[in-house]
Amino acid sequence: MTLSITSKQMDITPAIRSYLEDKFSKLDKWRALLINPHFILSKEPDGFIVDATIATKGSPLVASAKHIDMYAAINDLIAKLEKQLNKLQHKGESRRAFDSIKNAVIEEE
Repeated sequence: MTLSITSKQMDITPAIRSYLEDKFSKLDKWRALLINPHFILSKEPDGFIVDATIATKGSPLVASAKHIDMYAAINDLIAKLEKQLNKLQHKGESRRAFDSIKNAVIEEE
C-alpha cells in the first residue's frame, strides 16, 4: 500500500519514512480496507504534530497527535488509529441485544 506523506517546516528522512511505514503496517491486523492513507508531519516551535486521514469502507479515520519527539507522536497517532479501527470493527457487536426487554417473558410465582 502506498502511503502519502507530506511535511511542513521539515524534511522527511528515510528513517522517519520507514518508521512510519513500519508502524502503519500494524494496522493490517484489523483486516480493514484502508484507502489512500495520508500523513502530514509538521514541525512546531513546541514539538511535532502528526495528522492522518484514511478513508475506509465505512467512515474515514482522522487522528492527530502532538509530542516533543517525532517518533513518540507517530506512536500516539497509530494508537489513536488502532482505537478507531477497533471501534469500527466491533460496531455491530456493540449494538442493542437482539432480544428486547419488551419481548422478555416474565415469570410470576
